[in-house]
Amino acid sequence: MLIQPVTVPGIFRMLAWKELIWELPSVRQEIFLTFDDGPSPFLTREILAILEAYDAQASFFCVGDNIRKYPRITEEIAGKGHAIGNHTFSHRNGWQTSLDEYLADVAACDIHAGSRLFRPPYGRLRREQARLLARDHDIILWSVMSWDFHPRTSREQCLHNVLHYTESGSVVVFHDHDKAKDKMLFSLPRFLEHFSRQGYTFAAITEEKVR
Repeated sequence: MLIQPVTVPGIFRMLAWKELIWELPSVRQEIFLTFDDGPSPFLTREILAILEAYDAQASFFCVGDNIRKYPRITEEIAGKGHAIGNHTFSHRNGWQTSLDEYLADVAACDIHAGSRLFRPPYGRLRREQARLLARDHDIILWSVMSWDFHPRTSREQCLHNVLHYTESGSVVVFHDHDKAKDKMLFSLPRFLEHFSRQGYTFAAITEEKVR
């Protein structure tokens, strides 16, 4: 069993930099599903089919180099009404990258993603990186992490993570990547079924929702 933080404590969110968006409170029963690291040549289409079966919208934070490699899949994501966000061009770790290099990598992804939405890989961002990026990006983090990518997370633990901690307004992270495939495909339809039965809807993140 993996012991890792699934949620970000509320006090930390309040004390964190004002540029960071952790959740999107709503008067409606609404959940914001997000998928990092895609698009991938086969897995993305499986995700899209599951979402369509539950009339669910989501946000895909895509790596720019993957968009370059798989433009048709990116078009399919957008064509089905989902949001596309920037996840840097080469999945850069902000803590390990200089300011100029990081901003250039984000800008390279902007060319392909064409979106204000931005999520730093690993959630790792330096203060000055965040300050400058926030001028023309909405920096989206998360309130619930599935941990689907971690080798020590079981399928059952992944499902428990997202079922137990999600509430209205939660921003939930899954991964559109082979390393997460088995756990994500096990958890996603069960997650959608569970909350659909309770009357929740699943929405893409839009500029209107973050402002």
